[in-house]
Amino acid sequence: MKLKMLCLSLGLLLSIPGLAAANTNNPEPRDHEGKTPCNCQEERNHHMMHKDWQAKMAEREQLLLSWVDQYTPAKKGEWTKALEEKKALRNQWMSSEYAQKREQWKKDKQAKIEELKKQFKEGKLTKEEFIKKAHGGKDMAHWKTFHDLRIAVDKKDKKQAETLLNQLLEQFKQHNQRIKEMMKK
Repeated sequence: MKLKMLCLSLGLLLSIPGLAAANTNNPEPRDHEGKTPCNCQEERNHHMMHKDWQAKMAEREQLLLSWVDQYTPAKKGEWTKALEEKKALRNQWMSSEYAQKREQWKKDKQAKIEELKKQFKEGKLTKEEFIKKAHGGKDMAHWKTFHDLRIAVDKKDKKQAETLLNQLLEQFKQHNQRIKEMMKK
């Protein structure tokens, strides 16, 4: 009898932490950064409309400009112009004036992706080809360049930082040109 009571007590003692961890009555769920997640009911990409995203982009822009001051001060004017143009083009593209073009662009892009999915399922495209075509041949090189730039700055590699800043400036200019072309269509 004592052995049964000991086993029962031990089993109960070991199961309590598991029961406590299974408690799903969390008053406020948090994401991986400790922030309360958004409860928007909007479609995809709703997070891009939030002020925290805009603040993050403004912070990243200030960081870029500080690196420009430090490593390529002669190109500060070009950088400022490219960043201001990018903001102006984005604001213009997101205005009600271009709402119809934006919606048409989204529909065309979705139709293209559906066609690519169909080809992928039929085995006509490899996964790599699908990804490349789905992005319209556009890669996300500017994100990789920014990441590499951050590493170069952390290592205090002046030559690499200069090279990457110049490369990133060209990518920004190309991006601005693509937006202008989309708005002309």
